[in-house]
Amino acid sequence: MAGYPQNPPPYGYGPPPSQPYGASPYTAAQGQQPYAPGAAPYGGGAPSAPYAPPSEKPHKDKPYGAAPPASATPYAPGGYPPQAAPAPYGSPFASLVPSSFPPGTDPNVVSCFQMADQDGSGLIDDKELQRALSSYNQSFSLRTVHLLMYLFTNTNTRKIGPKEFTAVFYSLQSWRGIFERFDRDRSSKIDSEELREALMSLGFAVSPTVLELLVSKYDKTGGKNRAIEYDNFIECCLTVKGLTEKFKEKDTTYMGSASFTYESFMLTVLPFLIA
Repeated sequence: MAGYPQNPPPYGYGPPPSQPYGASPYTAAQGQQPYAPGAAPYGGGAPSAPYAPPSEKPHKDKPYGAAPPASATPYAPGGYPPQAAPAPYGSPFASLVPSSFPPGTDPNVVSCFQMADQDGSGLIDDKELQRALSSYNQSFSLRTVHLLMYLFTNTNTRKIGPKEFTAVFYSLQSWRGIFERFDRDRSSKIDSEELREALMSLGFAVSPTVLELLVSKYDKTGGKNRAIEYDNFIECCLTVKGLTEKFKEKDTTYMGSASFTYESFMLTVLPFLIA
């Protein structure tokens, strides 16, 4: 299955960095030409103040406001979860490995998880996660919540533990900052050009054709306004990020093309369709 072999630069993603994908922006090694210019994810990790600089756009409610401790942020700049070695294409319904809060996790994050975990099982389900996020002015549809859970656990069991919950929280802070950075007119929406720039800041240089499809899909008016709101922006970024990372696992030469068996293709795409 071909990826972007017919597209000239700057569409696609850059060659592999010396460290794992999420550890730093996708840039070319010396002397190589990447598909897209290297772009540092905005903020370089969870910001010290949640969501966005308060001088630009105040929020209704002030969340907990603590940056993640150094020992609690194994995930990469831009709020991405850590990049483990690619797992074989097995069942997406594999059991979630039990986890615990990283040392030094903000007590407010711990308290939020514990309030959601009403049965004390150490795991919360999709609706409990949705309620926990809404308590911090982060309201999402169940579909977006399912995508968050899938990408941060790599399973479709729709359960999430303390470690993954912490990563989700800090990641959403960073992504909220990216959204507000490119929402220059403070309309609570970003248009197609702002979306292109936002994706570039995350290291994804999509073609105009793909960009048009994304705007049409995630614009709540069906493409009439040609702009997307924050909750759909998160779903859009999760989809682009997740599919790109799955493709990269097969694109071993980093040339923008990969071969998939029918089974691996279905297991790559279906989790994003059935979320």
